[in-house]
Amino acid sequence: MTLIEQIVVLLIITAVTSISIPVMAKLLGRNHLQVAQADFITALRHARETAIMSGRRTLLCPSRNGSSCSEGSHWEDGWLLAHDADHNDQPDNRPLRVGSGYRDKLIIRSSSGRPVVRFHPDGTARGSNLTLLFCQRSGAERALSVVVSNAGRVRGAPASLAQTAACRE
Repeated sequence: MTLIEQIVVLLIITAVTSISIPVMAKLLGRNHLQVAQADFITALRHARETAIMSGRRTLLCPSRNGSSCSEGSHWEDGWLLAHDADHNDQPDNRPLRVGSGYRDKLIIRSSSGRPVVRFHPDGTARGSNLTLLFCQRSGAERALSVVVSNAGRVRGAPASLAQTAACRE
């Protein structure tokens, strides 16, 4: 192979790499959103099952330290699942399960007015519907949501246009 052929091959490799890097970054961002959404759906369903099986009120709440619920509507630092017999929206003892955060990659916010999900022994989540919104830190081209109904039903969905616009704020 001549030097010119080697240079041409290197130029082709460089061009292909430079084209594929932004595409790969976008795919990774989408993957982070989908993984976080799936993690929260699993955690919420587990919390509901725990409430039903144990016959005790169970909560899922945002947590910065993994041992107590934090105030506010931001969930990207982490969350915890615990029993709450005394109805103070804090774990009675040690949490049953703790989830790690997505601080560096995502913004996760709950709808205003309901920062904690409380499942009752009958599986309901009385109060108001809760929506968790998952947004990419790098941009808000795409957002996902998780909705918990009063009946305790948990479902994932793409975010609405209004929710996606709220990610940009």
